Amino acid sequence: MTGEQLHQLLLAKWGCSYDMQLRKIKGKIYVQVMWKYLEQASFPLSEQEYAENLNAIATYINGWNSVEQIQSYIHKTRDRPRLGKAVSIQLDLGERNSEWILDDV
Repeated sequence: MTGEQLHQLLLAKWGCSYDMQLRKIKGKIYVQVMWKYLEQASFPLSEQEYAENLNAIATYINGWNSVEQIQSYIHKTRDRPRLGKAVSIQLDLGERNSEWILDDV
């Protein structure tokens, strides 16, 4: 999966270029679809910075072999990012979970 494919997945589901972030919460890793989006005037990233962020997230998702898990969750969820509430996708990395340290991501 590339950052552009991730972007297209977000557009197909919600019609907006939502921001995405990786978080480690209580030892579990989450991909979060945030409520801010590229088309907003107040969005803090340029189009290039947004693309670079999605490429970085796609690199992690590929490294974790979690592409299908992300695609499936986004396709099936009824949740929608809204002000103050991200769509959080908990990744199941199995035994490899302890290999990944994301404190600075």
